[in-house]
Amino acid sequence: MANYDTVILDIEGTITPITFVKETLFPYVTSGLSTFLDRAWGSKELKNQIELLREQAKKDVDAHSNQAVIIPNESEASAAEIKSAVIETISWQMKADRKIGALKSFQGYMWKEGYESGELRGEVYDDVVPALDKWKADDKKIYIYSSGSVPAQKLLVGYSTKGDLMSYFSGYFDTGVGLKTESTSYKNIARQIGKENDTEHILFVTDNINEIFAAAKAGYQVVISDRPGNAPLGPESKNYKIVTSFDQI
Repeated sequence: MANYDTVILDIEGTITPITFVKETLFPYVTSGLSTFLDRAWGSKELKNQIELLREQAKKDVDAHSNQAVIIPNESEASAAEIKSAVIETISWQMKADRKIGALKSFQGYMWKEGYESGELRGEVYDDVVPALDKWKADDKKIYIYSSGSVPAQKLLVGYSTKGDLMSYFSGYFDTGVGLKTESTSYKNIARQIGKENDTEHILFVTDNINEIFAAAKAGYQVVISDRPGNAPLGPESKNYKIVTSFDQI
């Protein structure tokens, strides 16, 4: 790679296996959702999370999404009816793997309990920490940009199988700055970290070719992470550097 002083990392398929997300994190939400709602019912945080889901559900219904259902207010329905609508909403959105803020926020809210109890530990590839150590020693700034919410990102790296990794990172970004497949999102990040006119010295690493396209269009250097279980790479990836381990960067 050419000289770079800033590294921005994806999470799923890049620093953590896709299997951890699909086989551990997602089932934690779907299998435990009903009892979690019962346990947290009435709390201010849960009410805030449900309101985000409610607002998104209304948008989806207005957009004539086939699976979308309205989540009623407490003045309109019983607790059981509201819980049922929340469960239905989260279920179809997770099956569709939607990258929307309300869903990602709720997932992070549930995962917090799992991480803090020790039931969850963020799985991190063995080659990641040595690379973080090297970048830090070289005085490079390291950030995360993931579809998962910023709180969920912090939980994964803060309660990881490699210990608390939060000290390595100078900041975290989620879809609040924009979708990961849009070049304007990467320009927004560059502006926020003071590199709006210096994007050529930012390195972005991800497994998603459409994110690669978007970051490259914004002027970033890019590297494709080709980990076990990641989606197969097509011929369009041949013009970019591909690594199977961070020690190849």
